[in-house]
Amino acid sequence: MAETTAAPTVTAGSLLRQVPPAVLVGVGSGLTLIGISVLAGWLQGLVWDDLPPKLGVDPDAAWWTILLLTCTGALAGLVVWKAPGHAGPDPATVELVSPPLPLRALPGLAAALILTLAGGVSLGPENPIIALNVGLAVVLGMRLLPKTQAVFWIGLALAGTIGAMFGTPVGAALLLSETSPGDARIPLWNRMFAPLVAAGAGAATMLALSDLDLALPVPAYGGFHPGDLAIAAVIAVAASVVGMVGVYAFPPLHAVFHRITHPVVLLTLGGALLGVLGVLGGRDSMFKGLDEMKDVSAHIGDYSAGHLALLAGVKLVALLVAASVGFRGGRIFPALFIGVMLGWLVVAVFPDVAPAVAITAACVGILVAVTRNGWLALFMALTVVPDADLLPILVLAALPAWLIVVGRPQMIVEGPATPRA
Repeated sequence: MAETTAAPTVTAGSLLRQVPPAVLVGVGSGLTLIGISVLAGWLQGLVWDDLPPKLGVDPDAAWWTILLLTCTGALAGLVVWKAPGHAGPDPATVELVSPPLPLRALPGLAAALILTLAGGVSLGPENPIIALNVGLAVVLGMRLLPKTQAVFWIGLALAGTIGAMFGTPVGAALLLSETSPGDARIPLWNRMFAPLVAAGAGAATMLALSDLDLALPVPAYGGFHPGDLAIAAVIAVAASVVGMVGVYAFPPLHAVFHRITHPVVLLTLGGALLGVLGVLGGRDSMFKGLDEMKDVSAHIGDYSAGHLALLAGVKLVALLVAASVGFRGGRIFPALFIGVMLGWLVVAVFPDVAPAVAITAACVGILVAVTRNGWLALFMALTVVPDADLLPILVLAALPAWLIVVGRPQMIVEGPATPRA
């Protein structure tokens, strides 16, 4: 019989020695996210709110929206073209967590992300900010503790960033329970100890230094009703089908756009198309979608079913265009916006459906399709409508939605890197 290798011994002392680097990485990940967000928010306010009155321009004029997004595309294209490392790989071709980037590529990636967030592009910060924090953690961590493996620092940076992004270590715990970095012979909680410290430090940093609040102004759930199980399942399945439409459309759209070989031309064209979509859907359909979905929810009485369907449709197309042409950004927050709009659409058509059930079930369905991560989908749904009574309904609703997406393509392209003419 083959002799099995004993699992490495893990002691309380060895775990405690991981706490200082985990705290440093978690706090650093939170500070990076805060810094990028503050700078992008300042630039967004300057360009979209302060500049038009000074120029005597109507900020809602169609030509102004198209011009700003076209300029955003041109500037992002220049960064991708000329910055060292070309602002990282084409985001359409990489997972949420990709191999660490070299240090020289990180400034360009940060600049491209700031342009995406400030310019009105329908992408979120998640992929680039994770790549930034992973790259920094690996480079600095390996210099500080050269005997540690890169996977240790990758796990800390991923957990710290997720914890900071959502203001809680729970999301990182759920995500890490699937990826479970490290030696599989070591019990899961021993492997997750340091990443959870990093996630907690990142979340604490974000909560201490920002006013992060992802919850929507939604009427409280009135309590469990057996019929809600069937309703939630139908909504989640329908939303997952909508998500799969985007998944299947993504590779051919990417291929069509990437017939253009120069990044400046490609991203300028993409920005112009996003400007047209922004005119069609209005300001609510632009940007990463977090503030916009909260604003729509706060004034839901002003939105008809047709308007909500338009917002969901425009956002889906804008997400596909932005991700296809190479804007640096993530797809989770825009997908979450689509889910919220689909949930409100259900309520507009069927007023007897509880908004909390409709919105969370739609978010689960769309996120299962886009992220292919059931835990993340459940966590995000309960983040926007934080009610524990919904958990059993959503877990059961996620199962038929998972049957729709299992074995089907993911929202990633096996294709060429970003053009670097």
